[in-house]
Amino acid sequence: MTQFFLSLAAVFGGLSVAAGAFASHALKERISEHYLEVFQLGARYQMYHALALLFVAVLMTRAQPPEGVLIASGWLFIIGTFIFSGSLYLLSLTGIKYLGAIAPLGGAAFIAGWGALAFAAWTVKF
Repeated sequence: MTQFFLSLAAVFGGLSVAAGAFASHALKERISEHYLEVFQLGARYQMYHALALLFVAVLMTRAQPPEGVLIASGWLFIIGTFIFSGSLYLLSLTGIKYLGAIAPLGGAAFIAGWGALAFAAWTVKF
C-alpha cells in the first residue's frame, strides 16, 4: 500500500502541475475568468493532497506495522482528489452547474482524511 500511495502521490502532483499549466495557457482565452479560477482551485487542492498523500506514505514506512488509520487517511485523500478536483475540472470545462454541488463531497473526504491523519498522530507508534 505504501508504494501505491507514493506512486499515486507523484502522479497526482505531476498532473496538478500539468493542470495548472493547461489552465494558464490553453484555457485562459477559452473559458471565463470565473471558470478559470475554479479550474485552478481544483489543481491547487490536487497538489495539496498529493503532498498529503506523500506524507501519509512516508509515515506508513515509519509505523510498525502500518496502521489502518493511516491507510484510511490515504484513501480519503485519493477519493477527495477525484471527487473535489475532478468535479471542479469538469464544471470548468463543461459549465454544468450541478457539478459544483458534488465538490463538497470531495471536501468532506479531505476533512475526514486530515482527521484520520490527526488521529494517527496521537495513536500510531512510530
